[in-house]
Order: sequence, then C-alpha cells, then structure tokens
Amino acid sequence: MSPIPFPDISPEIFRIDLGGISFALRWYALAYIVGLIAGWKLIARMVSTPRLWPGKPPMTPAQVESLLTWVILGVVLGGRLGFVLFYQPGYYLQNPGHILRVWEGGMSFHGGFLGVVVAGVIFARREAIPMLSLADLMAIVAPIGIFLGRIANFINAELWGRPTSLPWGVAFPGTAAQTCEGITGICARHPSQLYEALLEGLILFAALLYVTWRKGWLATPGRIAGLFFAGYGAGRFLVEFVRQPDAQFVTEGNPLGLALHLGGYGLTMGQILSLPMIAAGLWFIARARRSA
Repeated sequence: MSPIPFPDISPEIFRIDLGGISFALRWYALAYIVGLIAGWKLIARMVSTPRLWPGKPPMTPAQVESLLTWVILGVVLGGRLGFVLFYQPGYYLQNPGHILRVWEGGMSFHGGFLGVVVAGVIFARREAIPMLSLADLMAIVAPIGIFLGRIANFINAELWGRPTSLPWGVAFPGTAAQTCEGITGICARHPSQLYEALLEGLILFAALLYVTWRKGWLATPGRIAGLFFAGYGAGRFLVEFVRQPDAQFVTEGNPLGLALHLGGYGLTMGQILSLPMIAAGLWFIARARRSA
C-alpha cells in the first residue's frame, strides 16, 4: 500500500527581505503566539465566571495579562534550555554561542514546562495568588499550545515516527526518507506529531474543559493540574513507542543510548521525562480528593 504523500506546505508562512535584513514568520512561531493568546483569553474568561469558583476567583483579569508575560519568558527560556540540556548538551558545550539561535529550531516541551512552572511559582508569590489554583488555570489552557505546536512540527517534517506499513503512514521528505535503512520502495512513517496533537492536545483539552465547566473541579485546587500532568505524561509515553528515537541516544558506542534503546526500542528520553509527570499528576489528584 502506498504511503500518504507529505503535503506541500512551506514551514514559512511568509518572508520579508528589506535592505539585507530578512524576516520570516514560521508556522511554529505562529503556534506559540496563537497558543499564548488563546490561553490568556480563556483564563481571563474563567476568572470572570463566578460559578466556577466556590468563593472569590483567585486572580483578576488584569493579573492574567501580567501572567502572560511571565509565561512567555518561561516557555522560551525553559524550552530552549531544556533542549540544550536534555537533548544536545555535548554540541552546545562545544558551541555555546549557538544556544541563543532559537530561530534555528530546537525547543523541548519538558524544558518549557519546567520554565512555566518556575515562572508560575514566582508570579504566584509576587501577586499572592494561591499556587494550586494558578496551576489549574494554566493546565487547562496548556493543551491549546501543545496541539498547535505538534501541528507545526508536522508541517516542519520533524519529530516523525518509526517506519510503518499502516495505511495512514506518511512519506516524510528529507532525512526521514534517507534513514529508512533496509526498507525498499517509498518509506512510510507514523505521523507521530499528529498522534500527539490528538492525545495531548484535543482529547486532553476536551477532558479538562469537561471537568472544569461541568464537574466543578476548580473548587478543589490541584485536581485539574494533576489530570493534566498525568494525561500529558501518559499520552507522550504511549506515542514514544512509535516515534523515531532521538539520534543522539542511539549512537553506537554511547552506553546511555544502548541502555535506553536496545535494538531500537526501550525507554526514550521523552518517556523518561514523562514518568515523573505521570507520578506527580496521580499524586496531585489523590491529594485533592483527600482534601475535598
């Protein structure tokens, strides 16, 4: 069965060249922008809806606007540093000047997540906002950015999956096609970016909206954040089984890589980083239920 041809979509939406200065807007950057703005608007709406809260909402719409600035810093700095430290520390240790080249790509979700956590903790303390309620609000909107980011990953033809014979396999261009060793014909791969967009984006977002607007989970601080942690971690852990392992962890002669990817399978870095999220999520849910 022939694989699905990769759609002819440029990673750049448009490019402007003025006097030797070039500026391009990429789908990945637009995903960040739209995700942050949509999250900001949704949080502002939730804190303006009294029925969602047992008492006074934990923050004002004006504070939500200030939160946006902190979240942007946490996502960008955490995502970039996470990629540098978790995925290519050796390369950036030899080329420290390249760390700031964010326009070349290279962001880690887990790093961005940690960056947002740090930013949220600092903001909550500065504004005297209950930390668990803030975590719940941020968790509800996080899948918006995850969904858009994974769609952008697909458009960029990056983070593709393992070779597959399933009818929805996609013939990714470039390195994805060149690295299908031992496979004859056109190589089809799992569109793992779209799997993640579905599991960690749409389905998780729908579940969080349901427990927020229908089940009143905001009345029990920490419960929604726990569902997000566990839901994202479980979704990412599952998708990693069909996602192409990171090349830097399967290099021959790398003891860590061989331990993680015996025969090309086993625990990936994404799975290792997801396990603490699952554990933390289950702990938050159990803690919230005990205090309810």
